[in-house]
Amino acid sequence: MSEQLVAMKNENRISAKELTTTGMMIAIILLMSFTPLGYLRTAGLEVSLITIPVAIGAMIIGPKAGLLLGAVFGLTSFYQCFGMSPFGAALLGINPFLTFLVCVPTRALMGWFTGLAFKGIEKLDRSKTVSFFIGGLLAALFNTVLFMGALMLFFWNTEFIQSINASIGNLSFFAFVLTFVGVNGLLEMPATCIVGGVVSKTLKKVLYKKIRSN
Repeated sequence: MSEQLVAMKNENRISAKELTTTGMMIAIILLMSFTPLGYLRTAGLEVSLITIPVAIGAMIIGPKAGLLLGAVFGLTSFYQCFGMSPFGAALLGINPFLTFLVCVPTRALMGWFTGLAFKGIEKLDRSKTVSFFIGGLLAALFNTVLFMGALMLFFWNTEFIQSINASIGNLSFFAFVLTFVGVNGLLEMPATCIVGGVVSKTLKKVLYKKIRSN
């Protein structure tokens, strides 16, 4: 019983390396958020590449780190709505609280889900490589689905979204969602899959070899 308690404590302990890596990922998120590195601006939505450091942290540290990093990403995304992002500013002008819900909880859940999914996939991955690329792909998928789902839930019937829809031919609800999800996925998923997978695999191998208890 004592050995099990020691193992549980070791598993839940946050190491200096994990704290350092989390801090590094937060710094990268902040850098990307306030430079052109973080977003690809499109005619409608803004494709984010900040999912990459969130995915990396979620995979090499765990779901809790993914939740924290996703929340930081979400808060910077919400901050962008105050004049830095035309799309976000328009949402903020309609309803600040709902804009917060679209930006922050969705990104926090994205990081958490990525960490959870990776833990499950890694157990099945004999190569200990493929799971990192799948995790990166899922991070981008979670980000797109959660953000787009919240956006449509809260803002679909607003004049702003309907004006965008009118500009592309008055699509049905599902066609509109698929169009923007497709654009986001085409740009965001390959980058998060490849970059997130390569960096996570390398960092996990170098920094996070499990220490076996005596």
